[in-house]
Amino acid sequence: MIVSYVSRTQKSRVLYERAKNVLPAGVSYGIRFFEPYPFYTAKAKGSKLYDVDGNEYVDFWMGHGTHILGHNPPVVVEAVKRQIENGVHFGTSHELEVALAEQIVKMVPSAEMVRFTNSGTEANMYAIRLARAYTGRSKIIKFEGGWHGGYDALHVGVKYPFDLPESAGLTTGATQDTILAVFNNLEDVEAKTRKEPVAAIIVEPVLGAGGSVPAEKEFLKGLREICDEKGIILIYDEVITGFRLAPGGAQQYYGVLPDLTVLGKILGGGFSVGAFCGRREIMERLNPLVYERPRFSFHGGTFCANPITMAAGLATLKTLEDGKIISRLNSVGEKVRKTLKEIFEAKDINVQVTGAGSMLNTHFTGKEVRNARDVFEADRRRLAEYHINLIARGVFFLPTHFGSISAAHTDSDVEKLFQATEDYAKAISN
Repeated sequence: MIVSYVSRTQKSRVLYERAKNVLPAGVSYGIRFFEPYPFYTAKAKGSKLYDVDGNEYVDFWMGHGTHILGHNPPVVVEAVKRQIENGVHFGTSHELEVALAEQIVKMVPSAEMVRFTNSGTEANMYAIRLARAYTGRSKIIKFEGGWHGGYDALHVGVKYPFDLPESAGLTTGATQDTILAVFNNLEDVEAKTRKEPVAAIIVEPVLGAGGSVPAEKEFLKGLREICDEKGIILIYDEVITGFRLAPGGAQQYYGVLPDLTVLGKILGGGFSVGAFCGRREIMERLNPLVYERPRFSFHGGTFCANPITMAAGLATLKTLEDGKIISRLNSVGEKVRKTLKEIFEAKDINVQVTGAGSMLNTHFTGKEVRNARDVFEADRRRLAEYHINLIARGVFFLPTHFGSISAAHTDSDVEKLFQATEDYAKAISN
């Protein structure tokens, strides 16, 4: 299949050679590289990507999970066109930021106040700072496999082996207050919160980079109880699950509310975005009119709440608000997970297909997958091979990463995924 891929992507290969001269690893984000080289997208529409060689791919990566309505949905494109006529960046306050914040408060059960950022990484950084400011404590707990962006204090324990630094340049000072815990293991969390005061526990309700592994409801309920008992701020990183699992995100889906929520991806309607929101009492610590330095928690940025993103985000959330699209996508997601597992098992290949709602990932293992340790114990090379084979057949998953279903995906798109999977399962079972 590598030979087939190379023969179909000669222009991408030339572009990659150019890219290596000016971009480290030839890419702008390390995860976008895959062997032997990534294809280069020329355009996208609906559920499809089209590369510079003219190849079409059914896209299940969907812009890192951003495009729940598909690529270039007309409702968003029209909203952005209208706003472009009035300006792309003001550097002043404007009505759209108020309207989108109001929409978030309306949809997200725990949200009473909102602040916008330019990425999920920024939103996580500011949420952690806010939790520390509010509690007067320093320690934070995150989970193995949890990905919260590149912020130093959270850039630990993302990939196996979890005790190995994720990057050069991370100082002991930046990471020494971060405590790593095992996902879906309440006893581990309880033990670690007994040792010293903790400011915040941050959790993805469904691990994204950690394998699309859902939290168990009792686990989230247990975290809520621990935080209530010990005065800890519970933060949900809903950059991926926000507005995907339900109109109000994972907190509505599970019925367990956090104190603060971090948002991104879907919120921006395809444009760069992040946000954090939560209880008024906590969020007011960002207010320099109420809390003087050094008691207030700083947040800001040149492009925060830029009007293009606000227009795109507002159009997207209003489209998702009644829950009909999300409910349909959740049903399709359940069907896809079930069918992929059946396809492999029919060939006596052990797999676990994890996810929730319209999210999914495949793990080549016979063991139940409950946390990131289970994910990394599975055959990751086989997963990468599977995804490369799908790409060669015109179905795009970023190798080893989660996939998602969008409103633009058709029955024939899903059937193409099933057929390509059947072809792969047959090939490796011979």
